[in-house]
Parts: sequence; structure tokens; C-alpha cells
Amino acid sequence: MTATEHRSTALAHDSPPVSRLPLLDVLRGTAILGTLATNVWLFTAPLGEVTPLYSTELTVSASGVGQVVESVFRFLANGKFLALLAILFGAGLAIQYGSAARRGRRWPGTYLARALFLLVEGALHFVLVFAWDVLMGYAVTGLVVAWLLTRSPRTRRIVLWTAATGHVLFMTLVTAALATANVQEPSARETAELTALYAEGSYLEQVLFRLDHALLLRIEPIITFGLLVALFLIGVGLLRAGAFHPDVSGRRLRVRLACWGLGVGLPLNLAIALGGAELFLLDRYVAAPVVAVGYIGLIGVVVDRLSKFGVVANAFSALGRTAMSGYIAQNVVCALLCYGFGLGLAAQLGGAQPWWTLGLWTAVSLGLLVGASLWLRRFRYGPLEWVQKSVVSRFTGSPRR
Repeated sequence: MTATEHRSTALAHDSPPVSRLPLLDVLRGTAILGTLATNVWLFTAPLGEVTPLYSTELTVSASGVGQVVESVFRFLANGKFLALLAILFGAGLAIQYGSAARRGRRWPGTYLARALFLLVEGALHFVLVFAWDVLMGYAVTGLVVAWLLTRSPRTRRIVLWTAATGHVLFMTLVTAALATANVQEPSARETAELTALYAEGSYLEQVLFRLDHALLLRIEPIITFGLLVALFLIGVGLLRAGAFHPDVSGRRLRVRLACWGLGVGLPLNLAIALGGAELFLLDRYVAAPVVAVGYIGLIGVVVDRLSKFGVVANAFSALGRTAMSGYIAQNVVCALLCYGFGLGLAAQLGGAQPWWTLGLWTAVSLGLLVGASLWLRRFRYGPLEWVQKSVVSRFTGSPRR
């Protein structure tokens, strides 16, 4: 037996059975609504999706009680669910690799087609719907981690710690550089033009704007590539450690994840958040991922204690099983509701912050939960999940179920 075959056999034994792990679906559903909890503020902001590029727009938009509510809501969401989704993507990748190893199939094999589909889908999502797409970054990172899964556990640990350490150092250096740099605020004319683009501009104008500023708007997955690699590998490690399994050892591990992730992550995240807007990179891309690990444990503990896997958990599970469709759908709905080429509610209800944004998040979230549950009563896969399977099977020649 070759070294590669030996590693494949070892992972096949350590991987969970082919049947779904219910907690993974619940976590995916939660992560989808969590990403919306961050992105919804971009849809309702005057500058739309370019808001993160301007520090003057990063502060909360309300005052009094509204300011407190908005600050807490943003704090609990910012960066946490982006990291959570990446961890879950890594866990899912490990499941696919384990399944291929058990069946004696080549790796990455059909996963190459899956990654290409995800990359194309993410590119279309970026151009046609939302500038801050995550699918493109996940597709590229997935290819790297797919190769790492054929390496030894020691190699993966070295890559994980190297990527994580390098990412923290890079974020620290960039934060220091931005603090000393003379960053110019956008001119009144530029601000007015961007506001008009989202409040009154046509759909085609927004598409052309994304294409004209593609590199700048695609900066997040570029500067966080090391973080994504580390989070994917953390997902692989948690899966192999049994963190998502329904047995006793899995429950104990989830308790430890909640205690350590929240016990360390929340104070660290709060301290950085209170340090000012200049630390936003450390807030979103260093402290938040630690909290995300705690979220995995906390959500797992809650699910473990739900009687007979309750109705709420089932709804989140349904959304998790249709996560790709839900992610695209929430951004399409918000764009149609908020931007000028749709109903233009962002401009009309701008004075009702933060309540109208919170109401929008609640309404879209409930719609996704109910819609996913009803869809899966009749169909086995979500719409985009079905398209992916159909396309992959056509190009790889694998049978389509």
C-alpha cells in the first residue's frame, strides 16, 4: 500500500458515516441567517454594498436605545458567521473526501467539478447580485484544502498554524499601517454619486460598477486567504474529533468548545471592538473567528437539549440542507427590496433605523426558514443544489440520483 493509499484509508476510518449529521445542517442554516445579519446593513445603508470601503460609514446609524440595540446586534454577527460558514465548509469537504476514500474513488476527482461550479456561481453572484460574495473564495480555498487532505495530519497541522499565525501578523501590520496612513475621506460629490447609484440607479449601472471595481470589491477573500485555509482545516479537525456527532463524546466536546470559544473569544472581541474603528480588521478577522468556534459549541449544546429535535431546529436544518440556495436567495430578495431598481425601501425608510433593518432581517429570515421547510417536503435538494449536482454529473459522467 502506498503512502497516499494509507492516508486515504486512515481518513476513511476516522470520517463519519455517509448519513447526514443533523447538527451540521442546523449550523449551516444558522450561518446563512448569520451572514444575512451582517450583510443586511449594507443593503439598507445609503452607500449600499460599498459601505465597508468608507470608514465614515462604519458607525451605527441610530441613537439612544436604537444605538445600543444596533451595536449589540452587529457585534454578535460581525465576522462570526463568515468564519462559522468556512469551518462548516471544511467539515463538509472532509466528509466528501472520506466518502471517496471508503468507495475507493480518486481524489479530488469529481470535487474539481464541484469547485469549478462554485467558482462560476460565485462570480455570477458577485457580478449580478452582491459584491461581497463568499463562494469564490471558498471555491479556491477548497481546492487547496482538498489537496491537503491527501497529506499527513502533521502536514495539515503545520499548514494550519502557519496560515493562522501569518494571518494574525498580516492583519496586525495592516492595522498599524492604516492607523498611521493619511486616509482621505470620500468627497461630497463621490458620496452623492454612490448614494444615487443605489437609491436611484438602474440594475445595469450597479452591475457595471461591480465590474469596474472588481479588484477592490474582491479584496476580502484575497487578504483573508490564510484565515480561510486555517478555518477549513479547523473544520476538518473538528469533524474528525467528533465535534458534530450526536454521541456522548461529541456532546462533551461541544461543551468545551462553547466554554473556551466564548470564554476567550467574547472578552477579546469586546476589548478590540471598544478600541475603536481603527481596529476593525482585528475585530472581524482575528477575534470573531474565535467566537465562531464558541458558537459551534453553544448551538450544539442547545440542539442537544431540544426535545425530539424540535420544530425550530428542523427549520434551521432544512435551511442548512439548502444553504447555497438560501444564501443567494437572501441577497436577491434584499437587493430587490432595498435598491432603487426594486422597491427602493432603503432610501424611503432610512430614517427608521435600526428598526426597519432589524425588521427586514427578521422577515427575510422567517421567509427562508419556512420556504426551505416547505421546499424539502416535495424535493430532495434545494434549487441550486440540484443544478450543481446535475452539472457535475454531466461533466464527470457520474450517475445522477
